Amino acid sequence: MPVLVTDRLVRRGWRDDDREPYASLNADPIVMEHFPSTLTAVQSWEMVDRMIDGWRVRGYGLWAVEVAATGRFIGFVGLSSPTWDMPFTPCVEVGWRLAQHAWGNGYAPEAAKAAVAWGFENVDLPRGEIVSFTTVGNTKSRRVMEKIGMSHDVAGDFDHPLLPDWEGRRHVLYRIVRGV
Repeated sequence: MPVLVTDRLVRRGWRDDDREPYASLNADPIVMEHFPSTLTAVQSWEMVDRMIDGWRVRGYGLWAVEVAATGRFIGFVGLSSPTWDMPFTPCVEVGWRLAQHAWGNGYAPEAAKAAVAWGFENVDLPRGEIVSFTTVGNTKSRRVMEKIGMSHDVAGDFDHPLLPDWEGRRHVLYRIVRGV
């Protein structure tokens, strides 16, 4: 897994000592406000295992992110590929989840922009684009998408196919095309 360094952040492979703080951020109802539920520690650790495996299987994935000046783990950012069928799949998605203490510092757009640039250089992208999506009401993530140069594809908005009964199932779709 490559290491990506920006002025303030290091995106790196997952370590065992990331598991506890990752479980804590997934247990935070504010962090998980736009997800169906918080996650247990076991669910979080299983997710870390899947993120590590994603790198082995696809050659890209979700990095652990730490603040360069302190080495403090703050969450994840990176690329993934949803496995469900929608008009915009197959696709490569940029995503992030940061601990609440890291919010408001510009870390999400800094890390996501670097992940998108890396993806454009290193990943075979369907349609030469990277997408991102979130619930309609997740204005913070939507603002990150806009800050990194993504555009809202209103015609692509969708109800999440794996969450048909969840009140937050309606999602917005954002895109960025290589070279734009």
